[in-house]
Amino acid sequence: LPMAATDPRVVALAAQVTESSEQEIPLLLLKLKGILSGPSLGCEGSKKIKQDIYDYGLTQYCLLVLRQDHSRLRGSWATAAQLAEILSHCCVGLEMKEDPEEFYKTFLPSAIDNLLVLGKRLQARRIRAIKDKEKQDFLHWFQTVTDAICWLFSGHIQLAAYVLQNDRFLQLLITDDIETAIIMMSVLHNILRIDSSVLLQVDKETLHSVLDELVYKLSSTTNPAVGSAVTKLLLLVVKLCKQLVRLLTARYKGLKGLLNEQWTGKGFDRELNQLLDMLYLEQPNGKGERQKQHQAACIIQAVWRGFQTRKRLKKLPQAVTTLQRSFRAKREQELQHLTKQKEDEALKLQMQLQRQRAMRLFHERQLALLERVHASQVNKYMEEMEEKSALTIQRFWRGYRARRIFHQEKQSLKEYKAAVIIQRAACKFLEKRRRKRPLSPWKVPKGLTDEQRLALQQKVDDYIKLHPASQMSEEMSKELHMQAQEKLAQFLLRSRLDQRAAQRREALLAQVNTDVELLMNAPGLAETTEKDIGVFMSRSVPVATKARESHNTMLKYNRWPWWKKLGDEFMEEGVVPDDALNTELESLFIGGRK
Repeated sequence: LPMAATDPRVVALAAQVTESSEQEIPLLLLKLKGILSGPSLGCEGSKKIKQDIYDYGLTQYCLLVLRQDHSRLRGSWATAAQLAEILSHCCVGLEMKEDPEEFYKTFLPSAIDNLLVLGKRLQARRIRAIKDKEKQDFLHWFQTVTDAICWLFSGHIQLAAYVLQNDRFLQLLITDDIETAIIMMSVLHNILRIDSSVLLQVDKETLHSVLDELVYKLSSTTNPAVGSAVTKLLLLVVKLCKQLVRLLTARYKGLKGLLNEQWTGKGFDRELNQLLDMLYLEQPNGKGERQKQHQAACIIQAVWRGFQTRKRLKKLPQAVTTLQRSFRAKREQELQHLTKQKEDEALKLQMQLQRQRAMRLFHERQLALLERVHASQVNKYMEEMEEKSALTIQRFWRGYRARRIFHQEKQSLKEYKAAVIIQRAACKFLEKRRRKRPLSPWKVPKGLTDEQRLALQQKVDDYIKLHPASQMSEEMSKELHMQAQEKLAQFLLRSRLDQRAAQRREALLAQVNTDVELLMNAPGLAETTEKDIGVFMSRSVPVATKARESHNTMLKYNRWPWWKKLGDEFMEEGVVPDDALNTELESLFIGGRK
C-alpha cells in the first residue's frame, strides 16, 4: 500500500480497528464521519480519502458490521444507521482504477443487500415496538438507511435496476405500516427520477409485483398521505414510460373508477386529474364520459354522506358513552402494561447490578488473596478454590433435593393423617348409631299343641329310620374327644399369638406416629437447643454405634475430591457409593427407639 501520501488518521484508525474486539469496531468506524467531513478537503482530497479508506479495508469493515445484530452491540441501531450513511458516502465518488470489476459487480451489490437487510430489521422492530418514542426512533433510523440507499444508487446509476429487482426491496414495499410505506415509495420515486427507463429493464414479474402493490395500497387504505404518494408515483410512471399506460388500463380495469370514487377531494386533485386524463386518453371519447362519471359519483357521494351524517348524529350520545368507556379501559390496560413492563425492567436491571457487584467483589477478593499467596502456591490455591466451589454447589443441590423430597412427604403425611382422622370419626359415628339402636323385646315362643307334637315326633322317627346313627365304641369316642381338645388348644394358642402380634402392630404404629409428629414439629437448626437435641439421641449402645459409623462414613465421603462425586464412572473400587451412603443414613433411629 502507498503509505507516503496516505492520511495518518486513516492509518491510525485502521490500526485501532485491527487490534480491537468485535464489540468496539462499530464505534471506532464512526470516526470515519469526521474524516470524510473535514473542512479542508476538496474534490480531489475527498476522492483520495475515500480511496485510502477502501484500500485499508475500512469500507469492507462497515459492510460486514451492517449484517450483525446491533441490539447486542454498543450504540444499538443508531450506530448501524450512521454506519449505513458512512458506507454510502465512502462508495459515492470513488473511482476504482485497479480491479474495478470486483468493486462494481461484487462490493456495491453486497452493500445494497446489506443496507436492505438492515432496513428490513428496522422496519420489523418498529412494527413490534410499543412505546411511541421507540417507534419514532426506529422510523428515524429507517429513514437514514433509505437515504443512504438513494445516495448510493444516485452515485452509481447501474444500481437502480439492481435495487428494484431485489426481493428485499419488494418486501419492504409490501407493508401495512403507513410511515415506512411512504418512505419506500419515495425511494421508488427517486429510482424512477434517476433512471427513467428502469421499469423497462426489469422483468415482467418484478414490474407486475410493484404495480400490483401500488394499486393495492390505493384500494386498501383511506389515508391521504398514502393515496397522494401512490398517485404521484403512478403519474411519474405514465409520464416516463408511455408503454405502461396501456398496461395499467388493461391490467387494472377498475383503477379509473377507484380513483374517481375514493380519492377525489383529498387534497391532491391536480395530480389525480392529470393521471386520470392520461388514463382516459387510451379510450375514445374518454374525457366526456369521465366528466359524466365524475358528476354522478359526486352526487352519489353527497347523498350518501348526508345520510351517514344524519344517522351518526342520532347515535352520537350512545357512541360517545361507548367510546369513553372503551378509551378508559384501553388506557387503563396500557397503563397496567407499562407499569408491569417498567417493574420488570427495574427488576432485571437490579438483578444485573447485583450480579455485577457480586462478580466485582469476588474478583477483588480473588486478586487480594492472590497478592498474599506465594507464586508457587497459586496452583494449589486455585485447586482448593475449585474443590470448595464444587462442594458448595453439591451442598446446595443436596439441600434443595432434600427440601423438595421433605415437602412432598410432608404433603403425603398430611393426607394420611387427614384420612385417619376421617376414618376414626366415621367409625365413632357408626358405633354410636349402633349403640343407640333399640333391642327387640324378647318374645316367648308359643307352645306346641298335641297334634303338632305327634306330627313332629313322627318326622323325627322317620328321619332316624332313614339315617341310622353309626355305632361308635368307647375307645373311638375318647380318641375323638382327645383330638377335639388338641385342636381347641391349638386354636387358643394361635389366637393368643395373633392378639400379641396385633398389639405389637398397634404399638409400632403409635411409635411411627410419634416420630412423625416429632419430625413435623422439630425446630430449625438456628433455634435448636440441647434439650431438643436430646430428644433425637438414642440411649441404646448398638443404635449409637450404628449412628457413629454412619457419621464417620459421611465424613469420609465429604473429604473426597470433587471429581470422585461426579458419577459412577469416576468412583474407585471399595468406595462407598451414594446408594450405600443413603442406606446407612436411612438406618438412623429417631426418638430413642428403633
